[in-house]
Amino acid sequence: MSRHIWFAVLLAGTVACLAIIMMPFSKEKPRTAVQQPSAAAPAQEQQLKQEIMLRDMSATDSLARKDAQQHLKTMSNTMKSTTLRQRDAYTKKMLDDHQHLLSAIWIDDHNDNHSKLGFRSIKPGTSLARQLETYSQSARKALQEQRSYESPAFPADHPEYFVAAEPAKQGDQGVIALYSMDILKEVQNHQRKNLRLTPYPKEGRYKMESFHPETLKDTTVKTGQDNENASHYYENEIVVTFHRDPTSKDMALIRKDLSCKLPPHQIGNTYIFHADGKNMTQLKAYFLDKWNPKYVEPHYLYLTNDLSPNETPTEQDTLDTSEVPNDILFSEYQWNLPIIETTRGWKLNKGASDVIVAVVDTGADLDHPDLKGRVLPGYNVIAPGTRPMDDVGHGTHVTGIISAQVNNNEGVAGMTWGNKVLPVKALDKSGSGTTYSVSQGIIWAADHGAKVINLSLGNYADAQFLHEAIKYAYNKDIVIVAATGNDNTERPGYPAAYPEVLSVSATDVNLKRASFSNYGSYIDVMAPGESIASTYPNNQYAALSGTSMASPHVAALAGLIRSVNPSLHNTEVMDIIRKNVIDLGNPGRDKYFGYGQIDVLASLKAAGGGSNPLQLFPQYMQKKLDSLK
Repeated sequence: MSRHIWFAVLLAGTVACLAIIMMPFSKEKPRTAVQQPSAAAPAQEQQLKQEIMLRDMSATDSLARKDAQQHLKTMSNTMKSTTLRQRDAYTKKMLDDHQHLLSAIWIDDHNDNHSKLGFRSIKPGTSLARQLETYSQSARKALQEQRSYESPAFPADHPEYFVAAEPAKQGDQGVIALYSMDILKEVQNHQRKNLRLTPYPKEGRYKMESFHPETLKDTTVKTGQDNENASHYYENEIVVTFHRDPTSKDMALIRKDLSCKLPPHQIGNTYIFHADGKNMTQLKAYFLDKWNPKYVEPHYLYLTNDLSPNETPTEQDTLDTSEVPNDILFSEYQWNLPIIETTRGWKLNKGASDVIVAVVDTGADLDHPDLKGRVLPGYNVIAPGTRPMDDVGHGTHVTGIISAQVNNNEGVAGMTWGNKVLPVKALDKSGSGTTYSVSQGIIWAADHGAKVINLSLGNYADAQFLHEAIKYAYNKDIVIVAATGNDNTERPGYPAAYPEVLSVSATDVNLKRASFSNYGSYIDVMAPGESIASTYPNNQYAALSGTSMASPHVAALAGLIRSVNPSLHNTEVMDIIRKNVIDLGNPGRDKYFGYGQIDVLASLKAAGGGSNPLQLFPQYMQKKLDSLK
């Protein structure tokens, strides 16, 4: 169907106002899954959902502080060698570029600097002002001792601010700054909707709640669904050398048995495992009993993966190592990329700029420094003619998962180094849109170069308008990826359940199905979806949970596959993703995990990264024949 006919059909129809982001999925009583915990009672559901929201807020707080520390280090060492006028100009620019940075002062006790930290909302003589002064004095003392400083969030009963300080490299000089904690409120409000802790909000253009998928009558979502807690981790490690390299399935089993939060570090057949709550004796007994290793010993050895001067790395040597980027939040917070073998997959391909991934969502923060050069101008369906700027945060977060700058010593790392994102704003400031607006967004992306489209949105109504848009993009050889929903229900959600779409549910750090994640026979694959760190509007970073966060991992993988082998059709890309997974749950495909969790390295190898696998031999031969013509 042509684009012009498309718009005629859409304009002729009655535009049903069907809210379709992940937030408004209607609620169904959770069902008990095989080998899954029993569904919780409504009161317990609420408690579990509250816990995951609080965890996301805590992770976001840590991200904000880590990011602040890095920027203050840069500020401190930059301002040390500048004049007063230059410092004032530099400080003003930093305040303009980082709205959560409320105030900053340069401290130089040698020059009797008595500047005071303040902010217009903190009135002199108030309890809040006294707390600020107390923490500022503590920060000054830390600078005199050449120490970094972070205050607790204050006021304690309703945190709004924190004070941080960083010394210059030499001398007792440095910067003290006051930061806003507003992002925690934003994450709290976002996740209340995203995890359905509150009824669907009434603000926005469409002013509606969730609806029943069969009657289309409005209905109110009152409770959330089950949620699994993420425990804290401890530094309990062991070094294990195997006789043979464990398979992906072996590694998944080990990590499950030991509740490992992070993938092990690897040097050849030697692995360093980090397990929660287990001492060295327990870890040693586990490996000796179940895995017959070559040897096991405590992690007191200094290990290196350097090659000797006369050695030449083989392809397998290269793939046995991970490429660890220098993004400041990666190692500590981005568990999601190593667990799906992204860092090893980068050895094969990092993405091509001409393979565009469209994100049909709430738009994107086009000015975010970690998205600089990674985002195309895009399109605003809600307000044509204006930039598709994100006024919710959802689209910016999804975009960062796919394509935040990598190895720039800033914030987070995206899954791709090269692929660019085409942001299409089809959802308004409430995070909702109509079937028409989303369909129009899909068609626009299909007509403007997208090779992959990510849809972190949906509901339970099978809207024909939407399906026709999906088929329009699919028939243009575009890989379409969609999130399944956050209601822990087997009811098919759309667009994820359409046959032309690769549907994605969420896993947690322990390779378990996330307790909020939808399931069913239509599920294709799983991807990480709990406490995922990514970009957030106003030069910030946040940790969010949901199948909305799982879907862009798969969209990014599709972009990488199409980068390593541009000749593949969309159906071939989808098959490669389905067939090259870490099998979870019952062997083979099942309704709780689909085919399994995506494996970036295996998928890129199957797509022809560095070789020509048997399954792609026909395409390989065709290209050879074409080259002879």
